[in-house]
Amino acid sequence: MVLSAVFLCLGVLFTASPASGAAIFGIPAPNGVSAGYLRAIGVRDVALALYLGGLACFSTRRAVCLVLGASVLIPICDVILVWSSGTATPWQFALHAGSGASLALVAVWVWRPSVSV
Repeated sequence: MVLSAVFLCLGVLFTASPASGAAIFGIPAPNGVSAGYLRAIGVRDVALALYLGGLACFSTRRAVCLVLGASVLIPICDVILVWSSGTATPWQFALHAGSGASLALVAVWVWRPSVSV
């Protein structure tokens, strides 16, 4: 649920203040109508938060692991995007890499066998 809350906060930030979201993401905010893409990133993050939270509450462990594992693709692509832009700082790379690592680690943690007491 913590990951869900983090992505929800990021999504709200990108939707409410696209320039602030871009500053965190690592690629400068575009001008004009192109800035709409930043809000699209926000909506993507809100959707990610909602399906992570919903699955965590109402689905099987296997489904949660599959979604978390598939979601690792998002920060991998984000790292590639900020690297190819040439505008990101080391902490922005670390933010995306940490996001991917967190998704992967939670997937592994949820996948672990249940221990009966």
